[in-house]
Parts: sequence; C-alpha cells; structure tokens
Amino acid sequence: MSLTRRDFARRSVITGAGVALVGSVGAFATTPGALASQDTEPVDGADLGDTADAVSRLGYGPLVEDPKGILALPAGFSYSIVTYSGKTKLESGEYTPSNHDGTGTFEGPRGATLLVNNHELSGPRANWKYPVPLTDGLVYDPAASGGCTVVEVRPGGAVAEWVGIAGTSNNCAGGTTPWGTWLTCEETEDKAGSNGMTKDHGYVFEVDPRDARANRDPKPIKALGRYAHEAVVVDPKRGHLYLTEDAAGPNGLLYRWTPPAGFEHGRGKLRTLADDAGVLQAPKCYDSVGQFVDDLSRATKIGTVYGVDWVDVPDRDAKTVSVRKQFATGEITRARKLEGMWWGDGGAYIVSSFARAESPAQHDGQVWFYDPKRRTLTLKVLLGVNPDPSKDGAYDGPDNITVSPYGGIVLAEDGEGVQHLFGATDSGRTYPIARNDLNIGTEAEPEYSEFAGVTFSPDGTILYANIQTPGILVAITGPWQRQKRD
Repeated sequence: MSLTRRDFARRSVITGAGVALVGSVGAFATTPGALASQDTEPVDGADLGDTADAVSRLGYGPLVEDPKGILALPAGFSYSIVTYSGKTKLESGEYTPSNHDGTGTFEGPRGATLLVNNHELSGPRANWKYPVPLTDGLVYDPAASGGCTVVEVRPGGAVAEWVGIAGTSNNCAGGTTPWGTWLTCEETEDKAGSNGMTKDHGYVFEVDPRDARANRDPKPIKALGRYAHEAVVVDPKRGHLYLTEDAAGPNGLLYRWTPPAGFEHGRGKLRTLADDAGVLQAPKCYDSVGQFVDDLSRATKIGTVYGVDWVDVPDRDAKTVSVRKQFATGEITRARKLEGMWWGDGGAYIVSSFARAESPAQHDGQVWFYDPKRRTLTLKVLLGVNPDPSKDGAYDGPDNITVSPYGGIVLAEDGEGVQHLFGATDSGRTYPIARNDLNIGTEAEPEYSEFAGVTFSPDGTILYANIQTPGILVAITGPWQRQKRD
C-alpha cells in the first residue's frame, strides 16, 4: 500500500510524527558527549544545560595514547591484532589482502568466531601489492583485485584465514543475513571492457562463512541491481532487503528490494533468483506537512521524521544509464555518501557520511532510522561540519555502523584528519571508543586511515574493527557496560 504525502501529513497531525525536536541544545556539537548537533550551525553562548553531567555518564572515559602507535583506547581496554596485510598469511601461504573494509561476525565451530572481511580493492590486480588471491573455484572475474576473506578466531586466540570470494571489485560494506551468511557489496559501476575488467561489476554476492562449497562459482545477485553498492540489511520479518548507494553526480539513493511472491529466504537462495526477480525501488520522502523532500540533508534537527513512499527502478541492471540517473527531478529523494547500515530495533539504521556543495545543506554526518512498520525515516544523529578535523575531540564522516549490545550505536569514522570509533546514544550524544594512532603520512603531514568493519562478536564481548590502510583487523576487549539512556 502506498503512503501518500496526504496520508503522512494527516498522520503527523494526529500522532505528532512530524518534525520532533529533541532537547534544547542548539550548539555546534560534535565533541564527545555533546548532543550531536540539533542544528548544523554553531550558536554562540548556547545553553548546554545538563550536558556536562551527561558527558560524565557517557562512554568509558578519555582515550589513552598507545605506546605502540596503533590504537588509543580508554583505560582498562586492550586490543590484539587479528590480521595484518603483508604480515599475516592465509592458509594457502599467501599474505592477507590489503584494504580491509566491511566485516560480519558469526558463531563458528567449537566456540570459534568466524568473520567475513571485505577488501576494498578496485581496478586491475597489478595496481595492488596484496590483492585477494585467485583461489580456484572462487573467482568471479580474474581481472578484478577485490573480494572477501574468512577469518576464524579460535578459543585461545589462534587465527586461520582463507579466501571466501575473489575476482570482485571494490568490496566496500555489505551486511549479515538472518540465515548466517554475508552479503558483500561492490562499490563500482565498471562494466566489461572498462578499467581492465572482463565482466560487469556493481553487484552483491553472497558468501557463506561455514561452507566453502557454497561459495564456489560465484554468481552476482542481479535482482538487487547494479550500482555503486555500499551496504545491505535484511528485514527478517517482511523479507525486504534495504541497500545504500555511495555515489555522486547526482547523489546516490537508498533502495528497497521486495522479494517475489512465494520466495523464502535461506542459505544460497538469493543466487537462484532470476535477474529481474522481485521489485527494486527508491524512496520518495515527505515532511510533516506533505511537502516533497528532495534530499535528506535538508533535515537539520535531530528527531526530524519523514514519511516514505517507494518508486520502482526502471532498469535495475543499468544497461545504458546508471540507476540513480534514471529518475527525473522530483521523483525520488537522494542523499550524499549513503554508507553503512545495520538492522536493529525493528528497523534499519542508515548513515549519510557527509554533505557539501552537492547537497542542499551541509553536515558532517547523519544517522537515520527507517521504521518499516510506520514507513518513516527519523534522524537520530547529526554532526555539524567539523571546523578542524586535524584536532582530536570532534567527529566527522561516519561510515560503517553497528548496533551495540550495550545500547545505542557504534560508528567508524572515515573523515578528514583524526579517525575514531565512537558511540552514540539513543538521543544522539556521542563518546569516544578508539582512535587510530597509526600515522601513514609523515611527522610534518600526518595521515590516518579510516576505520571500517565495526562489529561485535556474537557474544558481545569483543568489538572488531578494521584500519583500512594498510589493512589491520583488531579485536578490542574491556569493561563494556550498558550505556545509560539520556
């Protein structure tokens, strides 16, 4: 059933589901503990009310510099390196591939944890020192450099790693499924004959961490469309898949895929679908008075709620025109840098990493929550533009995301300058968890790689994350505790 703008406006009047303002803070608030900006513009002399008290109750305290120069953590926390590109090796004897990105965790055999780790490697294999090895039977396009590895962390700390899929390109984020597999997403639109590729790219592939045989002869899930995929989540109740697109010129889209009648999800079922199975759609959003919203950056208040309708994609395989370019102005709602997603609390958390001149309004990060029952998007976190990313203490450019078993969400920073893992509470207040201290630049001009692949172990005791360059998977442990609701 379509949710028309008139329906949403009427519902907003009855239920108050329109623009909801949380708290009274109007500050440029990207610093830890601050309400992550109700307004994107700073307000001089803003009354922060009980913010100082809230800060003292949030998170785990200040970060302590790492003498090894890799990861700064709060007191009482520690980390271990699980894989390190060019240093650790696969079971085949080849080195761990580089450019770690999205990661999913799964329960493994005999108390082990299995992780599927994306490697965001684009273009020809000759471009990279450590591409994903072309393992026999697991290759989609032998010209492509990306793919996934499966990492097994056994009780006691022993680690094994092997290839899950190879010959894919720019494997950025993805998502876990309720049936225990990983959907890896190609963030590219390269076609056969371009950029050295021998097959079309820009698809989603399924990787089974427990059954290597299920990964043989990789097949793209073309029903989910061909575009610059970022992340995907599965609605376990309704069977929909939601997908983000990280692209510009014009800005990318959020997508919803509805399975065909009678289809039942399960291991390997997606790869059996016809290329045109189900319906792929993009959102059309309305505000509380029924006005069309062209871009999600227009929301400048935490608590803003938009109604969502869904519009069919004309040509999901983008045979001649990129999917996002197939819609005329006014047909759909766009957003800049649509990145990570995670399913939790009955809906999908969705990240828009930043917005600049290509968008109606500027920000340094939004987190939205899509409620499939109400068919609404609610702005949960909003980061104002960071005036000096080189200084520690503020956040910009959130990317990968996970829902924390201790309340709220955890975000991986992919901004300018200093890079963090940071948490955000239900009301949007933020706190630090880790900082990347590995300088891959120079002393005069330091450079710090983005964090990616943030996800908890199945039992919630370990937070895994990646430092993308050179490619390091870390396991963080410590006195995790439930964050107070504020």
